Amino acid sequence: MLTVVSFLVTLGILITVHEYGHYQVARWCGVKVLKFSIGFGKPLFAKKLGNDQTEYVLAALPLGGYVKMLDEREAPVEEHEVSRAFNRQPVWKRIAIVSAGPAANLILAVLLYWVIFMSGVTGVKPIIGDIPQDSPAAQASIKSGELITSVNNTAVASWQDVRWVLVQQKLKSNHVEIEASINGQSYIHELSLDSITDSDFESDFLTKLGLTTYQPDLQPKIGDITAGSAAEKAGMKTGDLVLSVNDQGIGHWENFVNVIRQHPSQRLDVKLVRDNKTINLFVTPDAIDDNGKQIGRVGAAYQVDPAVIDQFLVDVKYSPLTALSKAADKTWETSIFSLKMLGSMLTGDVSWRGLSGPVTIASYAGQSAHMGIKAFIGFLALVSISLGVLNLLPVPVLDGGHLLYYMIEIFKGSPVSDKAMEMGQRVGFALLGLLMACAFYNDINRLITG
Repeated sequence: MLTVVSFLVTLGILITVHEYGHYQVARWCGVKVLKFSIGFGKPLFAKKLGNDQTEYVLAALPLGGYVKMLDEREAPVEEHEVSRAFNRQPVWKRIAIVSAGPAANLILAVLLYWVIFMSGVTGVKPIIGDIPQDSPAAQASIKSGELITSVNNTAVASWQDVRWVLVQQKLKSNHVEIEASINGQSYIHELSLDSITDSDFESDFLTKLGLTTYQPDLQPKIGDITAGSAAEKAGMKTGDLVLSVNDQGIGHWENFVNVIRQHPSQRLDVKLVRDNKTINLFVTPDAIDDNGKQIGRVGAAYQVDPAVIDQFLVDVKYSPLTALSKAADKTWETSIFSLKMLGSMLTGDVSWRGLSGPVTIASYAGQSAHMGIKAFIGFLALVSISLGVLNLLPVPVLDGGHLLYYMIEIFKGSPVSDKAMEMGQRVGFALLGLLMACAFYNDINRLITG
């Protein structure tokens, strides 16, 4: 239910902001607006307001919207209103009106990121964990326990920052410079990205590079227990401290997890401490399929010690002016990155599997909403940028296609012919249909393969 609601909220906000951009600039330019519609199809709500009696509509299919303006190419216009027709406006006004939709989405992204940066961004410090042998990180002489401070001279404060900068650098070069520190000493490492392929962007490519998150030595203390799980059936309770499993000493939570994973469907003798008393329980881990391999799981989580966890988290807040500057930079960088990714898809350097349709967007909307308001705001900003950038592509039927027509008009000295525009519309619909088909295919493929 939360997924559906968050998806509708996402669409509602982004579409309304986009269309409001067109609507408001059209009014500023003196163009008469006939209809402002959120959604397509059968109207669920319609009301006419204002001196121009603009019709405001909420329609049944929430996958888009439109602003209908007075235009002689669509219907006869009375003589006294000809000056207010869209097609009679100077080309610079038409450019402003068409550009306003994508611009509104980008402005919204800046405002959303501004709120996030002012309220504080919490992330996991980029401290290196265990490094697999022969991994790119091992070959770069990166050591466990090092704190990454910059990537190619770009300062990073969290693993999210590291991932973002590495994704950007991969599009430019197959080598990056990692600056890290440990015990007051700084080191420079040359990390190779040759092992990363375009399909890795959809998974945790940091692990493939050997950049794992540092795991502190956590007490094997039981936290939340899933209802109906093997742990609950065995009688485990929150707060239990595990001492051993089958007489094998358990010093850390990771030891306990590994032992459980290695014994699916096998009865285990667990010794633990509860209320200062040592007791024994028998638990049989459920067998779970993990990429074709059977592993054990008991359904018990680690009892979080806030004091321990806080050591590995970083919370960065900015002043309003600094936050606004960072929000603008973030929006610009994400927009450029989106264009580069689209370009790489066209050249075949990046897989088209990265395209997402409404099903995937709905899934991400639900996941971000579950994670909290900040995560959802960040998701909104990202999708708003994607919508703005997509609409600026020079494809007929999109805003960018109309802008292309107006650029041609400026150089040509006269509007593009109706025949050329009609042909462009057909090509645009074909390209858009192909794009949507690819996105829907990816959605279906993700649902089937997980």
